[in-house]
Amino acid sequence: MSFFKRLLNQNDRKNHHQAPTNEGKKPLKVNRTIVLTREAADGIITFAKSWHPNEGILILRGENKHKKGLVHIDGLVVPPFASHGPYYSGFPSYDLPFDLSYVGTAHSHPGGTNRPSLQDLNNFFGLVSIIISFPYEENCIGAFDRNGKSLSITIT
Repeated sequence: MSFFKRLLNQNDRKNHHQAPTNEGKKPLKVNRTIVLTREAADGIITFAKSWHPNEGILILRGENKHKKGLVHIDGLVVPPFASHGPYYSGFPSYDLPFDLSYVGTAHSHPGGTNRPSLQDLNNFFGLVSIIISFPYEENCIGAFDRNGKSLSITIT
């Protein structure tokens, strides 16, 4: 057997143990509904108003109920060493304590739109990004996935 045939046979054996790929299949679509407690919604609104005219940023704490397609958010965390300005907010993720209950972030947009910017999408953290825009009322809250797709949001 030639060297190249042996090499091909070895590669076939190695690939035999790899996970199957999704070739030829449709990509899995995940439709999430965000369930936000009244206390968490009020906390996001108050935090955004207190940082105006700068952006404010929070970490969302909750539970991913993936079988039901729900992300339940019931807590907020002020990230350590966060930075805030009129057109940006952020935090170093490596300074966060390890916590599996983090499901995303919430931040404010003082400019009046709650659509995610390219910068927001490039710095996406977790499963969901909630953006609240000026004048920081309940109807100004939007939820988005990492592709910028709007997610349904319910406040309970």
